[in-house]
Amino acid sequence: MGSYFIHKLGYALLTLLGVVTVIFLLFTLLPGDPAQMMLGQNETEEQIKSVRKKYGFDQPIHRQYLYYINDLSPISFHSTNQDDFTFYEDSKYKGVRLFEINETLTAIKFPYLRESFQKNGKRVSEVIKETLPNTAILAVVAICIAILFGILLGIISALTKDQWPDKIIQLLSTLGMSVPSFFSAIIFAWLFGYVLQEFTGLNMTGSLYEVDDFGEGTYIQWKNLILPAIVLGIRPLAVVTQLMRNSLLEVMSQDYIRTAKAKGLSMLQVIRRHALKNSLNPVVTAISGWFASMLAGAVFVEYIFGWNGLGKEIVDALNTLDLPVIMGAVLIVATMFIVINIIVDIIYGWLDPRIRM
Repeated sequence: MGSYFIHKLGYALLTLLGVVTVIFLLFTLLPGDPAQMMLGQNETEEQIKSVRKKYGFDQPIHRQYLYYINDLSPISFHSTNQDDFTFYEDSKYKGVRLFEINETLTAIKFPYLRESFQKNGKRVSEVIKETLPNTAILAVVAICIAILFGILLGIISALTKDQWPDKIIQLLSTLGMSVPSFFSAIIFAWLFGYVLQEFTGLNMTGSLYEVDDFGEGTYIQWKNLILPAIVLGIRPLAVVTQLMRNSLLEVMSQDYIRTAKAKGLSMLQVIRRHALKNSLNPVVTAISGWFASMLAGAVFVEYIFGWNGLGKEIVDALNTLDLPVIMGAVLIVATMFIVINIIVDIIYGWLDPRIRM
């Protein structure tokens, strides 16, 4: 088990390094001068040179890449002549000094995602810290909706195989998997937040935290979570429904199920005691993958519903060419995706030794 864990951890680190490299090259090689993006239209040549020197934009591309890796790495190396490496509260890096060799400082620190171009030098880590919890709440509620209704609909579909409830559920699940999330978001926002707003009481747009009308603070508006969570959960719900139906039909054809029926157990008892648990394996696999994917899929849903999460922040950063925010947010999403999948692989390896082979 130890070697299996080390293998998976090494795979995760290599994958993460590849993601970091792709993100850096993709956004660094874009046309345009990052220094001008930061300063706007009224910059002087001296200001541009100063910004380029401060952020290393005047360095060769390979050196910029090494600086970026060094900023992200928990163990980093720095010149002892750097004034900004003080580890004070207002310094660029925050961590613990280890040792110094030949004017090179080795330290353990928090990954430094750099500063926003458009938010007055605000740290990207602070931007992510403010928006990521909202996205996590949205993703958790969406996956819960997908699990509860997906399993229920899958069971109904399996028990009514080839009958009209099964055909309707199959049609709806196929439609749910094929319709893009941004299109579903537009339809739901217009229909339930505008046309039927008098009956639903829901808003077309809105985030979890709303500002008080008198400016006295913020309050939680839970109803704004309903529509984006349903829209974000449509596609995984459709997948869970299909997987649950097919898996349950396969389990129901096994000999031990026929034995349970022969002993006089009702269909509900057979499903609850025997079939349901053994049918959930493919569903658990799908849920783990979809939860990680939701963090990326929330981008358009959050933007359309005005949900102040990481997805909406990515779209806003794209509109203003705020490259550090884009790179940091994409990197965080990719890291969480990799970590979740590696954890699931390790759990599977622990539950089923055959997978480790």
